[in-house]
Amino acid sequence: MTLKDQKILIIGAGIGGLAAALALRAHRASVTVLEQAEEISEVGAGLQITPNGVAVLRALGLEDQLAWKCPRSHGVVLRKHRDGTPVVRLDFDQYAPDQPYFFSHRSDLIRILADAARAAGVQVRLLQQVEEVTLGPKPLVRLANGSSCAADLILGADGLHSHTRVALNGEDRPFFTGQVAWRAVVPNVIDLPAEAQVFMGPGRHLVAYPLRDRSLVNLVAVQQQRAWVDEGWSHADDPQNLRDAFAGFGGEAAQLINAVETVGLWGLFRHPVAKSWHAPGVAILGDAAHPTLPFMAQGANLALEDAWVLAQSLETTPNIAEGLERYQSLRRSRAAKVVGAANRNAWKFHLRSPFSWPAHFGLKLSGQLAPEKMVRQFDWIYRHDVTAA
Repeated sequence: MTLKDQKILIIGAGIGGLAAALALRAHRASVTVLEQAEEISEVGAGLQITPNGVAVLRALGLEDQLAWKCPRSHGVVLRKHRDGTPVVRLDFDQYAPDQPYFFSHRSDLIRILADAARAAGVQVRLLQQVEEVTLGPKPLVRLANGSSCAADLILGADGLHSHTRVALNGEDRPFFTGQVAWRAVVPNVIDLPAEAQVFMGPGRHLVAYPLRDRSLVNLVAVQQQRAWVDEGWSHADDPQNLRDAFAGFGGEAAQLINAVETVGLWGLFRHPVAKSWHAPGVAILGDAAHPTLPFMAQGANLALEDAWVLAQSLETTPNIAEGLERYQSLRRSRAAKVVGAANRNAWKFHLRSPFSWPAHFGLKLSGQLAPEKMVRQFDWIYRHDVTAA
């Protein structure tokens, strides 16, 4: 099937939606993106763009722009929480030199994608509040202003609270994981190098990495707790609550936490991977299809993969229905496997005494005896290249 002049409507001008718009427009589809915000602006915080996501940006012609704006990661350092003593360092330069990792402010990646999409002829309509997606012979998007939109294909890239996902699958029942996360961006008061620093403590951990010209640092602080927090990433909290929760963290971790002036707090919930990703003339991608916890840094990267595979599937099958079926068959099992890995990963950073000492000793020993194996243990995620298929 040729996508030329097919009318495609995408809900959501996030990473997945804009990447899909750009990939579809490359096949000469007529693409319109509906975004509820009044502008595409400075929102969110840091992202790790891992090699599987970079591969898609490279295929879209955007890797150089990403590299110009964002620091490339040289590795990951796991540290003890009390004084920041390193446990093990994973060296990307030595053991994965061909696999670029970048640290990006979300707004920088959104801007790169939005500028490229508009330059390619994608129409981005702001202040478009979607209220409902209805299925049927002629699916419709109903807007809060009373109007409705139709297209040859409607794509829901509308995130955790996706109207499109609900239309396809009904309401799901996410459950609280017993973990909350604070997120902040602070000045780089400690000259943090271009590496991800993970400070591991009992029942909690802190991740820190630099953004832009390394003048800023992105912080994600995760704590186990029983209290329930509303889902979402935009709930403002008092920075003192973060400092109190991580009072036992010393060294550079304490310096970074003490620099926090504005912080968001959200509860971490597990959602099922959507059973149905498509119906006649409708499909979902990104968080709308497979919300993931942040412990493998794959939310944005999976959305980029989805966008590419969706466009290729539609272009290389006889019709939209077969294209959507191929898209789901290629993506669902991988997304479920990555989501499962993220679900299982957090506990490794939260060990308490007496279990933390032997675990840290094992990590240190593995780093000395098999450093390349440690770096490449998740090659099935990071070296997966959907553009090479």
